[in-house]
Amino acid sequence: MPVRLYNTLTQKVEELAPLTPGKVKMYVCGLTTYDLAHAGHARTNTTFDVLSRFLRARGYEVTYCRNVTDVDDNIVKRARENGEEPLALSKRMSDLADADLAAIGCAKPDIEPRVSTSMADIIAFVEKLIAKDHAYVAETPDGKDVYFAVRSFPAYGKLSRRNLEELRAGASERLAEGAADVKRDPLDFALWKASGKDPFGFDSPWGKGRPGWHIECSAMASRHLGEHLDIHAGGMDLVFPHHENEIAQSEAVTGPEFSKVWMHGGFLEIDKEKMSKSLGNFVTIRDLLERNDPEAFRYYVLGTHYRGPLSFDVDKRPDGRVVFSGVDEAERRTDYLYSTRDALAAIAGDAAPADSNVLQGQAKVIDEAREGVLEALDRDLNTPQALSVLAELGKAANEIVMQAPKLKKDPAKHEAVRGLAAKAIRALAAACAPMGLMQAEPDAYWARTRARRLRQRGLDAAAIDAKVAARAEARKAKDFTKADALRKELAELGVEIFDAGDASTWKIGL
Repeated sequence: MPVRLYNTLTQKVEELAPLTPGKVKMYVCGLTTYDLAHAGHARTNTTFDVLSRFLRARGYEVTYCRNVTDVDDNIVKRARENGEEPLALSKRMSDLADADLAAIGCAKPDIEPRVSTSMADIIAFVEKLIAKDHAYVAETPDGKDVYFAVRSFPAYGKLSRRNLEELRAGASERLAEGAADVKRDPLDFALWKASGKDPFGFDSPWGKGRPGWHIECSAMASRHLGEHLDIHAGGMDLVFPHHENEIAQSEAVTGPEFSKVWMHGGFLEIDKEKMSKSLGNFVTIRDLLERNDPEAFRYYVLGTHYRGPLSFDVDKRPDGRVVFSGVDEAERRTDYLYSTRDALAAIAGDAAPADSNVLQGQAKVIDEAREGVLEALDRDLNTPQALSVLAELGKAANEIVMQAPKLKKDPAKHEAVRGLAAKAIRALAAACAPMGLMQAEPDAYWARTRARRLRQRGLDAAAIDAKVAARAEARKAKDFTKADALRKELAELGVEIFDAGDASTWKIGL
């Protein structure tokens, strides 16, 4: 089945046809690193991490490039407020963002250029635009700026479907409210801005200054991936003006098409409102990971199609805890996957299932799971459908676990079901891999979720161990009234007890 992706440029779902068969060049707009990475960044990066994993699983050789914007007015402003150097602030924040994205399972891109180390490429790109009469130099009180002449590119607006005259009217109104402008046309946008008395700037043929936001991505993408890309991606908010301007300045130099496919992820909302600092509903990745496991967040993101809005519903519990109810449910499902894997491991055998007549329906689900996930992702990265396939695999796996004890009296069938359990473990890993799920070792997953849940509830593991041990003694002494009372006491604390013969284990629920 061919890979089909929605192309914002054509507004259609199209079959992926890379410039070079079997190879995909993908550029994703990265973070502007002046603050902690937030939930919107997490969603966007998770989406395109899954795209990269999936394309590789389908056999493509993927070159994934994601930039770091470490030169920007917001960085300069925040650095000044903090009393630190702009590049030092940016490095600190990008290191934190790297750690946060790694925590939610996003693999590092193959190439990660920084604006500060790409200045020669940016300047060369601007010079090409000037030479082709698509850009001009303007004198300002601070020095020389360079602007892109929008009307020199007749196809401007083709990505966002915006009318040039309407854009010009809006731009004129904004200019009238500000200081006198040096641009030839209100639509023109900056490729290079003089830094004036600001000490943070870079030498150029036009004097000291800083590049415009849009030219940075055009220069870095073409430097590392070539003049034409297969996929260019980012959040929905980048369609205009950022990606529209990228197309204009890139194709003005190299001709069409800068990118064959343009992909954009939907907005993230908090209680049905778009997340923003001004609304006071700004949630960082670190906020999320204080409340939930990183895999749970990933599962939650994948439960909504990447082009649709994703809403976080915030609830306040009686004990004062603030929780994201949807992510809590995703964590229960993640627990279920790891519990299923543990249960399979407890019965799995070494041999392949010899008896093909044992649990045929479940065996079929296991055999088809990975391809079912990939076929769902073939359809414009349909992660909700892929999770449905995973749920069916989990159901089949648990049916195997339940049937295993019933077949002990028939050694051949019991051995076959043990082999099927081993096969199910491999199928679970293979089906999860394209989505970046179940990447932790089970023991590591349970250890980190236990530690976080204990901390959230203010509980002590040693105290719980003591109560579980006391309950075990009560069971041994056949004091079931005491044993039941201790179980109830622990349940009220959110502690679940699991008995297996004389042994008992415990987990913290949500």
